[in-house]
Amino acid sequence: MKIIDMHVHMVGNAVSRNGCWVRVTGFKAPLYSLMLRKLGLRYSHLQSPDFDDLFRDRLLGFIRGSKIDAVCLLAQEAVYREDGSLWSDAGNAFVPNEYVLQLARDHEEFIPAVSIHPARPDAMKELDRCLEDGAAMMKCLPNCQNINCSDSRFRPFWNRMAEAGLPLLAHTGGEHTLQVINADYANPEILRLPLECGVNVIAAHAATGSGLMDPNYVPRLIEMMVEHSNLYADSSALNVLTRSHGLRPCLENELLASRLVHGSDYPVPTSPFPAWLRGLIDSDQWDAIRQIDNPIQADYQTKQAMGFPPEHFTRVNSLLRIATKAP
Repeated sequence: MKIIDMHVHMVGNAVSRNGCWVRVTGFKAPLYSLMLRKLGLRYSHLQSPDFDDLFRDRLLGFIRGSKIDAVCLLAQEAVYREDGSLWSDAGNAFVPNEYVLQLARDHEEFIPAVSIHPARPDAMKELDRCLEDGAAMMKCLPNCQNINCSDSRFRPFWNRMAEAGLPLLAHTGGEHTLQVINADYANPEILRLPLECGVNVIAAHAATGSGLMDPNYVPRLIEMMVEHSNLYADSSALNVLTRSHGLRPCLENELLASRLVHGSDYPVPTSPFPAWLRGLIDSDQWDAIRQIDNPIQADYQTKQAMGFPPEHFTRVNSLLRIATKAP
């Protein structure tokens, strides 16, 4: 069983010519600068033609220098309107599916997670293409990409995913790193239709709030887990101060803990400080972990120190569509 970090973002810019783009607007610039600095990169690298290669190589180095065997590398879909038209001036980033699929073919450390807006006119065609090319998971951000997952028009799309055994990783809870289009879609209730269609759904961030004014959907998520045996959650970004309120429920609620998979949310900067502040690790553990330069390893080690069990880090093996990965 591989130890897998199943929530890792690929980032790229337009001048690197891999089909990616990143758009940093207004007050988000300091946050993006902090993220890059934590990776040993400068904000000015965002405009560099070799940025994609720098980001990829830095990530590969972190994986190889950690206890993690592989990561699910996430594509990033564009924003679409309800009628399926591209919302070209919305969103902060785009990473095409083909780029992530190619990176996974080139590097065994990468497991490809594609991203498809089900309102796209060619959504089914793109889904079939990605399945043929070895997609292991599908990622969406309903509140940021404007996806009402329970829109009945999307039933054939979810049915096809269920038939293919392709799990859905869907953002739940508040969001402040990316532009939010519809805050109501942060509620895990939005995921009922894919669940009813039989898709294994992973609620990213375990439905925690990302800001002081965000609703806390963790109790609702646990109630939904009682109703749906195919509903899971991930621990990504829980080692960020604003989401760390979800750590104790993830450790102590038996049902939630049994459905939780490991993710870091790289390159979002995490820290052992929230775990120490909440009394989940001691001062010696905090001091040791904060000396680690590798964010992939540091997030893993923080969760180990808190008492997340070994199966937390391998559970996603049983959910991913890995066996049919293209050579």
